[in-house]
Amino acid sequence: MEQFTIHEMIDEGTQGEVYKALDRKNKELVAMKKILLPRKEDSKRLKATLIREITMLKRVEHENIVRLRKVVCSKEEVYMCLEYLNSDMCKYMKESGPELSKDHCLVKMFLYQILCGIACCHDHGVVHRDLKPANLLMDPKSNVLKIADFGLARGLITLSQPLSPKVGTVWYMAPEVLLGSQAYSTAVDVWAIGCIFAEMVNGGQPLFEGESEIDQLYHIFRIMGTPNENAWPILLPRFASNFPTSTGEDLANVVPDLDKYGLDLLREMLYIDPYQRITAKAALEHEYFKDIRTKSIRIIA
Repeated sequence: MEQFTIHEMIDEGTQGEVYKALDRKNKELVAMKKILLPRKEDSKRLKATLIREITMLKRVEHENIVRLRKVVCSKEEVYMCLEYLNSDMCKYMKESGPELSKDHCLVKMFLYQILCGIACCHDHGVVHRDLKPANLLMDPKSNVLKIADFGLARGLITLSQPLSPKVGTVWYMAPEVLLGSQAYSTAVDVWAIGCIFAEMVNGGQPLFEGESEIDQLYHIFRIMGTPNENAWPILLPRFASNFPTSTGEDLANVVPDLDKYGLDLLREMLYIDPYQRITAKAALEHEYFKDIRTKSIRIIA
């Protein structure tokens, strides 16, 4: 730790605190995530979570994923030295949401970067499980965006391996997670990206603002339509009778500033049935990003 000068705390989460720091060796700003190791029974669980997060970050090194530079350990605490970016999408939308909604090219660039990072995760068998604006770090000057916080990420060894139910943040949870499925997969990340996409276009207004898991499902079914057995044959039939029937709304009215290609991509991201949802890799080849691919725009500075 002698290599680093710790400055102010910039974030506080369930696992620990994040500080802005100076790497005196490289003369670079870094983010230091400090995790205290308890001496109680839950210490083993916390250590396992830490090892998983470190392993996931090392596995998915990519220019649109925050980079883990170093890990410093002692018996009492662990410091994860991470790449530093001075803002995140949540703060950015609060400060410039209306302006962002008018800048379709910028929204497209941000979305493309998110999909690039998540496509890398999925290619390496990693599902993030907690994508939300606050976990998308960015530099407003260069418009570089990087996915962060892999504390809930999980490696998918087999699709049949049970996963923890109801993981993530409610507004960005996929329907299968909200209904308690333990067999979900990478499609949950695509759903969350679809929600973030609509939120950026709508100037920072979340697409589905449920106050609870059940209320979140009501919001989703009201806009996307209540699925029947044909639309979602695997999980839904046991729960369908608990929700009022809705034919859904026209997404063109819900996200009015999005063009036809953007609306088509959003629909494919927000299919209720996860098996029909577009993959991150396929989304990058969608017509919506044709100008980025044709002009060979360099997203990363």
